[in-house]
Amino acid sequence: MSKSTPFKSSFITLALISSVVITVTTYVLRGLGILGFIPGIFILLLIAISVFMAIFYGILRRRRF
Repeated sequence: MSKSTPFKSSFITLALISSVVITVTTYVLRGLGILGFIPGIFILLLIAISVFMAIFYGILRRRRF
């Protein structure tokens, strides 16, 4: 096991949590009308980034080496 594995894991975890928080916050604020000027494609892009980060996180967590 290399020394950089925990750093990669913590970086991916932080990136996943950040992307989910930004996505949910933007979605809720747009739903309330505060960020009504943001187009729907931006919300879909944020959701896609969160899903891909979650998949990437799951793949990295299952690696044994």
